Amino acid sequence: MNAELAHQLRAKQAVRSWRLRVVRSLGPATSLGGVVWALVQPYRLTLLHPHGQGFWWLFSEPPLWVVLVGLVFGLVVAPGLAADLEDAEEER
Repeated sequence: MNAELAHQLRAKQAVRSWRLRVVRSLGPATSLGGVVWALVQPYRLTLLHPHGQGFWWLFSEPPLWVVLVGLVFGLVVAPGLAADLEDAEEER
C-alpha cells in the first residue's frame, strides 16, 4: 500500500470517527444533562412533593423530559444518523 494512500485513509477514518462519536454522544450527554439538572434543582421535580398538584403539573417535569429526549435520540435517531454518516463517508 502506498504511504500517501494509507495517510489519506487514516485521515478519513479520523474525521468519520470524530463525527460518529459526536452523533452517538449527543443522546447520553443530553440525558446526563437532565439528570444533573434534576440533582441541582430538585424542587423542579414535583413528583417528590406532589401535594396539591394536578396531573398535568406532575406530567410536565422539565428535567425528566430532557432525560426522555436524550434517551429517544440515543436509541432511535442516532443509530440511523450514524449509519447515514458512514454511508456518506464511504461514497466519498
